[in-house]
Amino acid sequence: MRKKFVAGNWKMNTTAEEGVKLAAAIAREAGSLPSDVAICPPFVYLQTVASALKGSRVALGGQDMYFEAKGAFTGEISGAMLKDVGCAYVILGHSERRHVIGETDALINKKMHAALVAGLLPILCVGETLDERESNRTMEVVGRHVREGFKGLSAEAAGKVTIAYEPVWAIGTGRNATAQQAQEVHAEIRGMIQQMYGPAIAQAIRIQYGGSVKPENAREILAQPDVDGALVGGACLKADSFLAIARA
Repeated sequence: MRKKFVAGNWKMNTTAEEGVKLAAAIAREAGSLPSDVAICPPFVYLQTVASALKGSRVALGGQDMYFEAKGAFTGEISGAMLKDVGCAYVILGHSERRHVIGETDALINKKMHAALVAGLLPILCVGETLDERESNRTMEVVGRHVREGFKGLSAEAAGKVTIAYEPVWAIGTGRNATAQQAQEVHAEIRGMIQQMYGPAIAQAIRIQYGGSVKPENAREILAQPDVDGALVGGACLKADSFLAIARA
């Protein structure tokens, strides 16, 4: 049975003081949560937040990383640096990185390999835009994101990845996929992983849903058989709402 996994992506939000208070509030309640939990603050607050999480079962994650181990790459962060400040996870291929920053599948695949070499657990984000959904291209797009993201990964490496399905049209819009829509795509993704790596990996890998997840809709979405947790955006910036989702 796959254990639910709820991760909070703080994006470009909080101050150091706000981050510590938020992390501490989540850490205090983490022992009673039925799911695995991680939070992903901005790079500049990772060490500060790590101190607030010390001794708790809340994992720390980075919001992105570069694929080179070190060198003359101004402004970039390596997997080794994330690991050094206490990160267990790293989000890769988030829709904002794809559609705002312009990251390609090939670049994201390089990051996947580099993250695993650094000992990090990737959360690979996949998902379609509204135009792609309305033109019935959801699985074409999601399938490409999955295949290209996992390209060149061994079965052992693939088993360390979490997939986050995040329909782009549901991120920060207040709209969200219905529980049935989420389940349909998650089941298709699991089928792809089975074709690529076999049933054991497919049944073990966790597939989160991301896209305007709130306490009000979390229980129904997370009850679906192929939805193994949530990648939470706006609702993770308040401890009460994030914890309510993790309890759902």
